[in-house]
Amino acid sequence: MSLIRSERTAAGLLLGAAALGLLLANTAVGPTLADLQHTTIGWPGTQLTVGHWISDGLLAVFFFIVAVELKHELVVGELNTLQKAIHPAIAAVFGVIVPAGIYLLIAGSAGYGQGWPIPTATDIAFALGVLAVFGRGLPNRLRVFLLALAILDDLIAILIIAIFFTANPNLVELLLAAVTVTLFGVLSRYLKGRMRVPIGVLMVLLAGLSWWLVHDSGVHATIAGVALGLVMSRQPAGRVTHHLEPWSNGVILPLFAFSAALVPIPQVAPSQLAPAFWGILVALPLGKLIGITLGGWLGSFTRRGADRGKISFEGLVMVAALGGIGFTVSLLMNELAFAAHSEVRDEGTLAVLLGSGISIVIAALLVSRLARKVRREHPRPSPAA
Repeated sequence: MSLIRSERTAAGLLLGAAALGLLLANTAVGPTLADLQHTTIGWPGTQLTVGHWISDGLLAVFFFIVAVELKHELVVGELNTLQKAIHPAIAAVFGVIVPAGIYLLIAGSAGYGQGWPIPTATDIAFALGVLAVFGRGLPNRLRVFLLALAILDDLIAILIIAIFFTANPNLVELLLAAVTVTLFGVLSRYLKGRMRVPIGVLMVLLAGLSWWLVHDSGVHATIAGVALGLVMSRQPAGRVTHHLEPWSNGVILPLFAFSAALVPIPQVAPSQLAPAFWGILVALPLGKLIGITLGGWLGSFTRRGADRGKISFEGLVMVAALGGIGFTVSLLMNELAFAAHSEVRDEGTLAVLLGSGISIVIAALLVSRLARKVRREHPRPSPAA
């Protein structure tokens, strides 16, 4: 289990699953897998395709873990004071505004404006994985800054999903969901001792009911995972996420990456690809690189004294390149933005994979370069003979 918890392993599984999905989609078994992905299963009143069970159901577990991590950072971690949070927050905001602006410049006037959220996301697991693989010797403050920025980035993504991808929500069901989520949070404070098992079972039932109510209300169901993670008491939430993390890294995220990447490569000339493809492909690596670097530089002026220089400009550029690895959340945004346009959605998926791939290469080069520089300037003492 410790291997699957590794950031390196998580990133490798994600990349491998996406590559396998893209490969198989363009072989003879591609149509069979596509049919399976679109097979509808469920119960009366809740019939979803296999693909939607993965993106709406299983991915709620991932967002639950993200929400628990966000709450931890807000309460006792690197975002628990305004002074700590303001620098990565400014970087995160610019890292959303600039890619969205670049995308709209390229694709907005062509009628694909709804895709602007796609290049705004950062994949925490993948970004940290690349940093772990290539960043041996780098100071921990760079990882902390990247983690804070990525968590705030995901918070913005959650708000985008809740606000821009919800149409005519059922307010009664949302109110009922708020009640079940609140009960879930209250019960989590008593999750100990001899009552742990019955309370745990009741919480699982409430979590399932909350998910169904949010889904049926018209709000994207992953928001239920976010709400449950934010209200759960911190200590039991930490234990639960510790048990869920291997399943998220080893099953849920790779399965989602595989499912999302099951798209045939368009047999068309590059000039025939939709403007949305080019908007995502350019905005994800370039927009994130410019936006996070600019926001991080401006945000550095909020730091006091010696703190201002703790993260060098070179370090900011490196973090910005890592921020361009959109992957999981960008793939989800793409599915939501172009749900009614399958061809554009498939091209958007390819653009997310290619744009994230470009960011991975750039980030790997920058991380390796900075890590070598740090190891030269601060060599570790040789072990005593």
